[in-house]
Amino acid sequence: SLSLSLSLSYTHSFLSFISIKNPAVMATMKVHGSVFSTAAMRVFACFYEKELEFEFIPVDLSASEHKKEPFISLNPFGQVPALEDGDLKLFESRAITQHIAYNCAEKGNQLIYPDSKKMAMMSVWMEVEAHQFDPAASKLTWELAIKPLFGMATDGAVVEEFEAKLSKVLDVYEARLGQSKYLGGDCFTLADLHHLPNLHYLMGTQSKKLFDSRPRVSAWCADISARPAWLKVVAMQKNK
Repeated sequence: SLSLSLSLSYTHSFLSFISIKNPAVMATMKVHGSVFSTAAMRVFACFYEKELEFEFIPVDLSASEHKKEPFISLNPFGQVPALEDGDLKLFESRAITQHIAYNCAEKGNQLIYPDSKKMAMMSVWMEVEAHQFDPAASKLTWELAIKPLFGMATDGAVVEEFEAKLSKVLDVYEARLGQSKYLGGDCFTLADLHHLPNLHYLMGTQSKKLFDSRPRVSAWCADISARPAWLKVVAMQKNK
């Protein structure tokens, strides 16, 4: 019909306009980082959950490439990862995952809530991960998983201190997971995803007992760690 033809013509013209005026819309995003970095792993997981292609640009941390040009122009703090999305340059892994989740909301798995109240609750648990879970978990990851890789001695006193701190956080998690299937609500979101890198390392250390001893936390860990997107991130390490 004439109306259908006009509609298709308009749609084609509009899409052509988008492509010409906004070439970055279709451009592949670039991630600069290391497959062993917990922060970079967060970003990789988000891309795989959203079923988006990305270009991975390795940064050799052992050669301190993250402290030199050209990387230092992307993140003046000299920490991986960094993202290039057309002319937009971002650093800080949690800011990057939120950009991807919002900007590509219609792609892949939903990692945020359209409902404002649910989104507010999800945001609370994203903050909890960043300010309560991560400080203790990152310290334990360093002492128990990373140091041994470099032949460095683990500090038992530090491990004891931060296992005690993480235990208190996980007690709160155990109670929370009695109220909802995931930390941010009834669906897997960024609030859960952001935990995955540290969980991955700690599950291979003595700190695994802290998670295993709490039934709901243990089930949650098993659930999110088995997600296909996360297994692709783990495979990136095995392929190195």
